[in-house]
Amino acid sequence: MQRATRTLPEAEVVDATVALHVTLDLEGRRKRRHVVRAAEGEEVLIDLAAPPTLADGDGLVLADGRVVRVVAEPEPLTAVEAGPSCPLVKLAWHLGNRHLPVQFADARLLIRRDHVSEAMLEGLGARLGHVTAPFDPEPGAYDHPHGQGASHEHG
Repeated sequence: MQRATRTLPEAEVVDATVALHVTLDLEGRRKRRHVVRAAEGEEVLIDLAAPPTLADGDGLVLADGRVVRVVAEPEPLTAVEAGPSCPLVKLAWHLGNRHLPVQFADARLLIRRDHVSEAMLEGLGARLGHVTAPFDPEPGAYDHPHGQGASHEHG
């Protein structure tokens, strides 16, 4: 089994070096250490120093130098749009107040399907729809892309 110990942003993934493809949901793209099966049948141990923030198209570098392209798995999501009585920023605030992961997508928000959150949003006047798409929520203020952020101190 090959071991992946480093990530590459999509801009640095060269098609010629891509040997394998793995489809991962959000948790799979945030997990530091786990075994995955590539579409080509090969098992890969993802073994990173810190939890990554992998996006669709990013890569994992194997010990032998080959690259595994990450494909974001489509997930059941709720599309949230502003209603006549509730602006999008207010809906975003309520979702953030509940610490829910949110993806900003033009004039709508995407969240994981959840009947409790949907009921709250409808009660606030939001318009909701269901979609199936890769989920790539906004990272937190202290998250660093691809787990490669510079160290810093809080003084």
